[in-house]
Amino acid sequence: MIIKGKSAVVTGAGSGIGQAVAMELADRGVGAVGLIDSSENVINVARAINDRMERPVAEAIIGDVTDPVFRSHAFDLISGKYGAPSICIPAAGVSRDQPAVAIDEKTGRAVTYPLEKFREVAEVNMIAPAAWAIEMIARIAEERHKRGKTSWNPDEGIQGTIIFLGAVSSHGNSGQVAYAAAKSGLEGVASTLAKEAINFGVRCAVIHPGYTDTPMTRALGEEYIKKNILPYTQLRRLIAPSEIADAIYFLICNSAVSGQLWADAGWHPQA
Repeated sequence: MIIKGKSAVVTGAGSGIGQAVAMELADRGVGAVGLIDSSENVINVARAINDRMERPVAEAIIGDVTDPVFRSHAFDLISGKYGAPSICIPAAGVSRDQPAVAIDEKTGRAVTYPLEKFREVAEVNMIAPAAWAIEMIARIAEERHKRGKTSWNPDEGIQGTIIFLGAVSSHGNSGQVAYAAAKSGLEGVASTLAKEAINFGVRCAVIHPGYTDTPMTRALGEEYIKKNILPYTQLRRLIAPSEIADAIYFLICNSAVSGQLWADAGWHPQA
């Protein structure tokens, strides 16, 4: 898929991988990119991209990615100003790490992972990305119907691409029962949508980043990173967000890739 002149939507674009992807797409010549985030920092990211490109490429849109009304508004805004998005990177995510069961040494009672946290992690990391992807597919399908198009024909070229952000934790990782479940669930979402959405010319793929130098990873603490991550990573360092962004660009452009890409730098969950 050629991205030049196309419009894109990136959630979680206020920092980390989402920010790096937005900058990568702009550098590669995307027509416009909607930067979606709950943080006002996304305004600074959009300003930095536009200054760098010396043209209005990035549009900051602040809101809750789990809110369907906001999601529809964001797509309407981008579509109205730049044309319907044909690239969707739902990168927003949260991690609420805690053992599934632990014993309180003072009381002797078991402390279990709070279900409200589990629901929050699943909502942000699995349900919301699926919803943003489905929204784009639906709009492409409606536009095709208006033009009298039926089932997609390869001669038309790829109409849209969705890249989901999985994680190495999708294979299970201590302390991440909710996060691992959500990221694993994305694999099922992607493989199902890949079978359905190609009827409208839309591709889906998943990238599984290893531990990347993002605010979420840094929140684990330098001691944890030094002890539990770096020694088991081939690079002996955290992955740069730009490295993941470059891999995502590859997934967007190479239509032959229909499955999953592991950008883990050799790190795998320990037993």
